[in-house]
Amino acid sequence: MNPYNPKIVDHFINPRNVGEIPNADGVGTVGHPSCGDIVRFYIKIESLNGQEVISQATFKTFGCTTAIATSSIATELIKGKPVKEALLLKNEDVAKALGGLPAIKMHCSVLAEDAFRAAIADYYKKSGKEQLLEEVREQSQIHEEKELLSRNSGKGGKK
Repeated sequence: MNPYNPKIVDHFINPRNVGEIPNADGVGTVGHPSCGDIVRFYIKIESLNGQEVISQATFKTFGCTTAIATSSIATELIKGKPVKEALLLKNEDVAKALGGLPAIKMHCSVLAEDAFRAAIADYYKKSGKEQLLEEVREQSQIHEEKELLSRNSGKGGKK
C-alpha cells in the first residue's frame, strides 16, 4: 500500500519551482541530521504597494519523496505573498496543503518551513534589516525547540 496520497506523488513526480534564482535576494539551506535530507530555498523580493512581496520562490532538495513534495508545495504557498504573511506559514500548513503527511514524514514539512524562513532571514540580513532578522531568528529558535520536544516526547522524553 502506498503511504502517499496523489497530491504528494504529483508534487514529487512534477515538482514546481525547481532550481536556483540567479542573484536571489535570499537563500536558505537547512538539513535533517537523522535522515540526511537537505533543502535550499531561493527567493526574490519586490516592492508592491509599499509591501515586500515574494515574487519568486524556488528550491533544490536532496531528499526523499516527501522532502521534495513539501518543498514544491511550500514555494507555491509563499510565492506572491507579502514577506510578513509568508512568515505566518507553518509546517502544519505545508502538510495540510498536500492533503496530510504520514506522521514519520512530518519532519519534511518542518524542513520546508525552516528553509524558506532561512531564505527570508538571509534577505533581511543582506538588506540591513537587523531587527526583522532578529525576529525571524527568534521565531525559528522557538520552532526548533518545539520540534525537538516533539521528537523527544516520542522517545520517553518530557513534553
